[in-house]
Amino acid sequence: MQIKISTVFVDDQDKALAFYTGKLGFRKMADIAMGPYRWLTVVSPEGVHGVELQLESVVGFDAAALFQKTLYESGRPCTAFVTEDVDAEAQALRERGVAVRGEPETMGPIKAVMFEDGCGNLIHLVQPLVKPQ
Repeated sequence: MQIKISTVFVDDQDKALAFYTGKLGFRKMADIAMGPYRWLTVVSPEGVHGVELQLESVVGFDAAALFQKTLYESGRPCTAFVTEDVDAEAQALRERGVAVRGEPETMGPIKAVMFEDGCGNLIHLVQPLVKPQ
């Protein structure tokens, strides 16, 4: 069994696509009309081949909108992305106009910082400090 698709709820799919491709450097994988909504996914050129991030609209999905809002307002990330150098990545994000919250901090076996995707989410950017065995 494999993880193929992970979902991030977004308040605007067009804005999300522009952010995830333009600011993070992901590539659009799928963009399929599904009635009033779209099946929209992106992939990371640095990520595991075949794993997609679905940018799922909360429009018309009240439970998802409430969940997204609650996570954001409580300062909890909706997901995490991994990097080999969180300090350099945070700086690069800032230079691209991304709202990075604070400075990277060491937390046990990781160093991490959060950033905003501009679509209602906080993303945890994590650098593992211990190599997996």
